Amino acid sequence: MFTGIIEDLTELRKIDKEGSNIHFTFRSKLTSQLKVDQSVAHNGVCLTVVAIEDDEYVVTAIDETLKKTNLGNIRVGDFLNLERCTKIGARLDGHIVQGHVDTVGVCEKIEELDGSWKYHISYSTNDVTVDKGSITINGTSLTVVDSEESSFSVAIIPYTYENTYFKYLKVGDQVNLEFDIVGKYIAKLMDKKS
Repeated sequence: MFTGIIEDLTELRKIDKEGSNIHFTFRSKLTSQLKVDQSVAHNGVCLTVVAIEDDEYVVTAIDETLKKTNLGNIRVGDFLNLERCTKIGARLDGHIVQGHVDTVGVCEKIEELDGSWKYHISYSTNDVTVDKGSITINGTSLTVVDSEESSFSVAIIPYTYENTYFKYLKVGDQVNLEFDIVGKYIAKLMDKKS
């Protein structure tokens, strides 16, 4: 489990293909604190550390993960949001995040406001958002500002902008979306009752 509070921007150093799998090598200031077999979220995708050497570590994404996330589009030199799994008993500063991406969305518009930014995201699934509800974009826990059918917006403060992938995000880019787990359960229960 994760919280959506990003700890570092990790740099992609190497891509190795093996069959339909891809081994990604990253460099992070947190590498010395990682261990093999640990779950770590990369742009909101839970991946297992399979090797560590010096300040670099390796994770593997299988075909299923590559098809359902934006990881198949990343390139050497790109930066991704990084979060280690939550410790039991720690504060839940964001919201409950599983690291299981529901769908890929598209950044449709970025508004630069006076001291903040507003990002408009569209998606093509039946998932729902609600005003002031939780959403995870590339692993970052955020609050929905405007909720529409198949789209929503979020507002980003300067700290989040500078310390997450949002400073690199451009119109047309794909983003990983994980919808609020509580909302997903409620929607499923309501669907069963109708």
